[in-house]
Amino acid sequence: MPKEKWVIQPQPSSEEVNRLQELLNIEATPATLLAQRGLSSFDEAKAFFKPKLEDLHDPFLMKDMKKAVDRLLKALENEENILVYGDYDVDGTTAVSLMYSQLKRLHPQIAYYIPDRYSEGYGVSEKGIQFAIDNSFDLIITLDCGIKAHEKIATAQKNGIDVIVCDHHNVSDTVPNAFAILNPKQPDCDYPFKELCGCGVGFKFLQALYQQQNWDQKPLLRQLDLVATATAADIVPIIGENRTLAHFGLMLVNQQPSIRIKTLLKSAGLKKAAYSISDIVFYVSPRINAAGRISHGKYAVALLTAESLEEAEGIAAKINEENRDRKELDQQITQEALAQIDDSMKFSSVVYDGSWHKGVIGIVASRLIEQHYRPTVVLTNSNGHIAGSVRSIKGVDVYEVLEKCSMHLEQFGGHKYAAGLTLEPKNLEAFKKAFEHEVKTATQGALPPEEIKADTTWHIHDINDRSYKVIKRMEPFGPGNMRPSFYTNQVYCSAPPKVLAEKHLKLQLKSVGNAKKEMTALWWNSVEHLPIFEEQTPFQLIYTLEENHWNGNVTLQLQVKDIKPIT
Repeated sequence: MPKEKWVIQPQPSSEEVNRLQELLNIEATPATLLAQRGLSSFDEAKAFFKPKLEDLHDPFLMKDMKKAVDRLLKALENEENILVYGDYDVDGTTAVSLMYSQLKRLHPQIAYYIPDRYSEGYGVSEKGIQFAIDNSFDLIITLDCGIKAHEKIATAQKNGIDVIVCDHHNVSDTVPNAFAILNPKQPDCDYPFKELCGCGVGFKFLQALYQQQNWDQKPLLRQLDLVATATAADIVPIIGENRTLAHFGLMLVNQQPSIRIKTLLKSAGLKKAAYSISDIVFYVSPRINAAGRISHGKYAVALLTAESLEEAEGIAAKINEENRDRKELDQQITQEALAQIDDSMKFSSVVYDGSWHKGVIGIVASRLIEQHYRPTVVLTNSNGHIAGSVRSIKGVDVYEVLEKCSMHLEQFGGHKYAAGLTLEPKNLEAFKKAFEHEVKTATQGALPPEEIKADTTWHIHDINDRSYKVIKRMEPFGPGNMRPSFYTNQVYCSAPPKVLAEKHLKLQLKSVGNAKKEMTALWWNSVEHLPIFEEQTPFQLIYTLEENHWNGNVTLQLQVKDIKPIT
């Protein structure tokens, strides 16, 4: 069995749980989960279960918002040429789609620009700025990028083009000399919520525009499905304002799905009574991403702004084919990268092959961490340089690590757990040594074990529909409000396990000493653990709970996260 560390979260006091039970008329398990999430009153619980659009913060609390809105209004009134510029990933393309489609309703002289992943790379590019200059644009609005584009923005300004930056990435000591910068992470920005994604910042900009002009916000709110998709894909905390935006965006997906969402779900072959944030993450987002990874992100924007079902389906068919290609590349490169990992580096993995497809190296980095739990860099050739994607583990801030390795890098950017970088080929070996050293320093010479967490104990014989209904209302789940996990021991298989697709296990479980209730459990990619169940001895497990829809019937089943023998 893997040597993961099992962690049961700190438990609230019995007095606190009992009080929530009485206040909300719920059972102990959901009351425990709510207390762990910091809810202690009826009003807090009501706000959690029933977010309101009125809960959204005033967008003018964000630094430079009034300045940005006034500049945009000037452009609209003077019929200036506006360029909406965004990154090629889900957050960037959804943000561009949101901004472009909203402004196009008001203003015909507008275009969008998505940089090519391979010839231009991440963020604001020289080619993009030259495009704006050559085509006489007066205003550029960047989305999900720009906070580090000092030189490119300076070039735009010198050529008479104002730039409004809408970004959410970490801010360095200095910011570009843009006309306005909307980024809640700026140290001197008083905006109360700091964890918006790039599309979320773009939404706040539009919200401010509509608010200042006293326009009906319904057309803007009809596009919250884009904000929810970006929020889910960019792995920002789904708490506070993000929870409200994701809640109403998901409501649109389920009740009034747009052409784009209908088309993407159809191309994924997914048909459910109700879709969750997980469905967006695993089925919608990869298809949006596939365009930028395999061909060009502009096709994602074309799909997300399509005005007819026929147009959307044509683009989706192409993107779906690219997503299949992406999966094949992902699997092939992952195997090649795994073969490079040896014992020469103890605290990190840095792998490189100039032939690897740049569009999937971020996915491959995540796959490597699943096999070797440590900070990982996957590198390939890109326009005479080496480009890389970085992924990290809990307890290692990879952005800080890269800052300490910056003398070997041309540029880098990103978050605590994910980043991108470029470097000169001659600096590769020096970077590898520096990265390994800085990770070792950050972990004090001992990598933390991968943790499998359980929120609380919940025995199989105690699981019931009433409590699950409360737990289901805790969605949307994500960072900051993860899908609850549960621990139980003294469990046994009441029948031999079934092997599914030669790699998964389907189990029938009962509690020792309480054989009245039996539940089905699925354990993905676990066939190598089949010998555990040969003796039919009791074991312990950590699991999540979900609904299984089959032939019109809905039953609860367990999704196993890990199983260990009782020692």
